[in-house]
Amino acid sequence: MEGVGIRMNKEPPNIVFRKKDKGGINMTNTVPLTNLDKDVVKSILNEYRISSADISFRCDATADDLIDVIEGNRVYIPAVYVLNKIDQISIEELDLVYKIPHAVPISAHHEWNFDELLEKMWEYLNLVRIYTKPKGQLPDYSAPVVLKKDRSTVSDFCNAIHKGILKELSHAQVWGTSVKHNPQKVGKEHVLLDEDVVSIVKKK
Repeated sequence: MEGVGIRMNKEPPNIVFRKKDKGGINMTNTVPLTNLDKDVVKSILNEYRISSADISFRCDATADDLIDVIEGNRVYIPAVYVLNKIDQISIEELDLVYKIPHAVPISAHHEWNFDELLEKMWEYLNLVRIYTKPKGQLPDYSAPVVLKKDRSTVSDFCNAIHKGILKELSHAQVWGTSVKHNPQKVGKEHVLLDEDVVSIVKKK
């Protein structure tokens, strides 16, 4: 995966890179650099025939991080490693398996630990489940509205159901971890959290 530009379970390096036509190499850093200095940076840029650029390091980057930013075609994706057949190992071995980063041990044959795998998948995909509650009815836990964690406002929730709902929205009643009181009256910019319950109140 590394060889074809896929970076699993890594964040993009916090490096701002901008090529220029002239002016030489202008390098700044907001944190101490323990892996790079200006000579190393210049030598890497020379490999790419870059003689003028502005580079700002906002993390303790490595040479590989800088190359990834220069190349500009890396893909950063979350990954969960599913380790099967835990029914065939000892408790001691299972304890060791649990120490493997980004891994979830399961037994497909016995359907063991599927709940943890599902939770891990939600976490790594950065998704939240929001449940609907029609007025005067119980919440519908069978079909959650699925949103990205960074786009999970009441507005996003409404638009995921139907584009026209937002125009008719007065406010929402929310039950869950995103509010202090259950229920709590909120506006369209309120950020919802995983497994919140939402009841839409339309304008009169």
